[in-house]
This record gives sequence, C-alpha cells and structure tokens, in this order.
Amino acid sequence: MVGFKATDVPPTATVKFLGAGTAACIADLITFPLDTAKVRLQIQGESRGSVRAAASTQYRGVLGTILTMVRTEGPRSLYNGLVAGLQRQMSFASVRIGLYDSVKQFYTKGSEHASIGSRLLAGSTTGALAVAVAQPTDVVKVRFQAQARAGAGRRYQSTIDAYKTIAREEGFRGLWKGTSPNVARNAIVNCAELVTYDLIKDALLKANLMTDDLPCHFTSAFGAGFCTTVIASPVDVVKTRYMNSALGQYSSAGHCALTMLQKEGPRAFYKGFMPSFLRLGSWNVVMFVTYEQLKRALTTACASREAPF
Repeated sequence: MVGFKATDVPPTATVKFLGAGTAACIADLITFPLDTAKVRLQIQGESRGSVRAAASTQYRGVLGTILTMVRTEGPRSLYNGLVAGLQRQMSFASVRIGLYDSVKQFYTKGSEHASIGSRLLAGSTTGALAVAVAQPTDVVKVRFQAQARAGAGRRYQSTIDAYKTIAREEGFRGLWKGTSPNVARNAIVNCAELVTYDLIKDALLKANLMTDDLPCHFTSAFGAGFCTTVIASPVDVVKTRYMNSALGQYSSAGHCALTMLQKEGPRAFYKGFMPSFLRLGSWNVVMFVTYEQLKRALTTACASREAPF
C-alpha cells in the first residue's frame, strides 16, 4: 500500500469538507500558472477586451504564453489573482467536492450502489451550491489573471481593492457577474470530474486491476481531468470572456457566446484547450491524490483522539 492506509472508519462530512478545501488549495498553488495562461489564451481575440494591455499581446501555446508573460510582465504575473484563487478553492472545493459523497448518499437514500444518474445529480447539486458561495472570488480571480501587471491596463491594485472597485463601479451584481454560465460550467465540470473519477476508480477496484492506493488515485484523476476538459471547455471559455468583459460589452452570457461564434468561429470555444487540459489534468491528479491522503490522515487522527488507549 502506498501512502496512508485506508481506515475501517469512514471519513466524516467535516473531514471531507476540510480535506477537499485544503487539497484544492495545494493543487492551485502548483498549477496556477497554467490556469493564468489558459485565461490569457481564452480572452485573446476579443475586439474590445476590458484589459487591453493583456489582450493586445499575442500568445502562442502554453509555453509561449508563460514565457511571454514572464518576459513582458515578470514571473509574478503568472500568479496574478492567487489570493482570490485560494479563497475560491477553500470555499468552492469544500462544497462541491467535500459534500459530494454526502449528497450522493442523500439521493441514493444510503444505498452503497449509486447509479450514474444519482452521481450526476449529486455532482450538479454540489457544483451549483459551490457557485452560490464562491462566485465573487471567481470573478476577482479571472479579472486579476486577465490584467497585465503594469501599464494602463492594470485595473486593480490588490484583492481587497478588486472587491471594492467592482462593487463600487458595477454594483453588488458585478461581483456575481457570470453566475449563470458559471453554474452551468461547474455543474458540468463537477459531474465530469467527480463522476468520472468515481466511475474509473470503482471500475479499477472491482476489476482488481489496482488497489485503493496512490497509483489508482493518479490514474482515476488523470482520466477525470481529460474528460472534464473536453466536456467543459466551451462553457469555460464563455464564462471567462463574460466575467472579464467591460460593463455593457455583452448583454448576457448567451450574447457573449453568440458573438464569439459569429466573429471567431466554433474553434474559439476551445481556445486555451491545451493549458486547460494540462491544468485540469495536473490539478485533478494533485487534488485527488492529496484529498484521498488527507481524508485518511484526518480520519486516523480523529479516531486516535477519540480512542487514545
């Protein structure tokens, strides 16, 4: 067995909640530059981008984008919006991942054999709930990642300044901009990510191809990352464009999608696909592997506290 051994005592909802948020923050710290590169590639091509200094720069591929940002804005630009990103993950992942098993059990009424329908329903529910909690942090994260670190295009000086500026200039609704596409995206992402991970892991264990350890978690997470990227990329691009847009640039998320289709064609919906896959694939691997180990470590620690002798 690799890593912490599985315990006989199932992890509590609190353990899953805290473990998911912590694991997601660790994954974000490692993969954030890829996410920033993805955002820059997704907003590239906007005719009236709200962050002109960033949008005017031409980015080519994942590595090219990262190198261009380092050369023109410095290495720290790769971590634009990190504080908001960590705030987002601690609130967002805790709900969508940490509560997934509990919601799944609710829909299956405690049955150990959950159908695909029950898993999809649980994924959609926790994904939508997470957006309701963490939407402002997502808006600030995207705005920071899209802006250049210096020059006329810089809109916000700090995370707190971003929250205050958006609320002052765009109203309370500005902090919740893009909620509809984000709900759609995260319902899709959560279903694709968690359900795929769940199904791959169950299949590997039932076929006795692997045991419940790190290689199994790694394989399941990598497969989940690829499936999620293919399914969720179009909604993710629209969400990023709409959240980053200037006030009045798009009347709705649907208008944003239609404008993209008319001006840039269907391929625009898969802009930044490679960094999305690299990011989601690596993020899923780090997050799920860390999450599984944290669950076991926290469960063991709780059991030891309750029964010290």
